[in-house]
Amino acid sequence: MSEIFKKHLEKFIEINESEFLDILAFFQAIKVRKKENLLVEGQICKSHYFVLNGCLRKFFVNEKGIEQTTEFAIENWWITDNIAFENKLTSEFYIQAVENSEILVIDYLSQQKLLIEFPKMERYFRFIYQRAYGASQMRIKYLYSFSKEDFYHQLNSKYPEFVQRIPQYLIASFLGFTPEYLSEIRNKKRS
Repeated sequence: MSEIFKKHLEKFIEINESEFLDILAFFQAIKVRKKENLLVEGQICKSHYFVLNGCLRKFFVNEKGIEQTTEFAIENWWITDNIAFENKLTSEFYIQAVENSEILVIDYLSQQKLLIEFPKMERYFRFIYQRAYGASQMRIKYLYSFSKEDFYHQLNSKYPEFVQRIPQYLIASFLGFTPEYLSEIRNKKRS
C-alpha cells in the first residue's frame, strides 16, 4: 500500500527510496470500516487523511437534521477540515468512511515536523492545496451556473465511475437535493 503513496508523491516531487521511507515514518496507516467516523462535529480536528484505498466523505448536519456532504476523497486524495486542522479548532464537520478504507493519517505536529525536515513536502502540499482549491472553485461555479439537474449530468459525464461507485443518496447529498429528486432525474434520462 505504501507504494501507492510513493507513486502519488512522485507526480509532484522527486523523491528517492530512503527519503520516502523517512517521510512515511511520519504517517500512521490505518483501516476504517464503512460508516466509521474519523472526525465528529465538536471534536478538535487533529489529523489529515490520505486515502490509499476506499472512499471518505466530509459532511455536516444542517438545522433540519439532514446530512449535507461537502466533499469526497477517493484513492490518492486528501481530506480534513482544513480550517479546524490548521487552527487546532473544534470541527463543524464529520469525516466518515463511505467504504472500507485504508488510509494514511498524519497529525498536525507530525505534519509540521515533516515540512521542516523535508522542505520538498512544502512544495507537494502546495500543489495538493492548489488542486483542492481549484476543485472547490469549480464546484461553486457549478452550483451557481447550472440547474440541479444539469449539475448532476455534469458530474455524471465527467466522473461516471465515481457516480456509479458512490451510493446515490450520498451523490444527492453532495449535489444538494433529495435522493427522490435524484431518482426522478435519473429516470427522466432513461425515458
